Amino acid sequence: MKREALLFNVFAAAIFALPAFAADDGITGVQWGRNSYNVAGLPSGPQPVQNTSRLPDGVVDDSQLVGDYRNPILTPYAAAIVKQKGELALAGGFPSAEDQCRPIAPPYSAAVHFDFQILPKKDGDLTIVYHVDNQVRHVRMNGRHPAKLVPSAMGDSIGHWEGGVLVIDTVGIKTDAFISADRFGTPQSDLMHVVERYRLIDGARAAADVDAFEKTEGRIGGRIGGYNPDTKLKGLRLEVTMEDAKVFTQPVTAVVTYRQLTFGWREDVCADNPFEHYKDEWVGLPTENHPGF
Repeated sequence: MKREALLFNVFAAAIFALPAFAADDGITGVQWGRNSYNVAGLPSGPQPVQNTSRLPDGVVDDSQLVGDYRNPILTPYAAAIVKQKGELALAGGFPSAEDQCRPIAPPYSAAVHFDFQILPKKDGDLTIVYHVDNQVRHVRMNGRHPAKLVPSAMGDSIGHWEGGVLVIDTVGIKTDAFISADRFGTPQSDLMHVVERYRLIDGARAAADVDAFEKTEGRIGGRIGGYNPDTKLKGLRLEVTMEDAKVFTQPVTAVVTYRQLTFGWREDVCADNPFEHYKDEWVGLPTENHPGF
């Protein structure tokens, strides 16, 4: 069975050939990264769904994505789905946009992407390029969402600057059987509204936050590494606010911290992969059971 590369983007391929560059804002043109899945919550207030499956040392068991369906942020409808997904996870797993080689839109993107760059275009708009499957998002700066919005895989993203904070507002994310708000199967509906706020933070604080997060969520070996050891360099904090009345009882904000990396861009696509982590994992992919040559 083959895991086909469904998402390789010719436009992205052209970007990979470009050298990294830094813009005056300190956020765009920099290669940012981390080495853990999932998101953190704010110190107080409603918390995003977290994994209840833990190893003996307290670190998340990443092989079992069992979300806390009792989290009061979830509506009864969403809690039932998270509970069901947790049962499937304990039984072996459940399909997601990531393992089905499908587009990864916000807010799910904050939970699964490791390294990325935000690249300014000549017309002032932005392109966000992610390492995982070399996926691409387009952000129209200082624009408005269309009055008649046609849902799309990445949604419609508009951005603006609030001082040194880059704010990206996304709506119109097309839903399907595989899309979710996180890795635990928390659903999202056509009402999902995501606001991302990217801001620079002190480099030493970023390193401490990343280290602390890896101690509870685990470090995915071999993903990126390559943090720039100079803690005088700024880190990046992303706050993702999710609002979906069908899923959440109130808006909830998740946090991800990134550090600057020391290596260049790598090509990564959803390549052929005959291994199934659980039965019928590739339910959404075209397959070829006989040689084509």
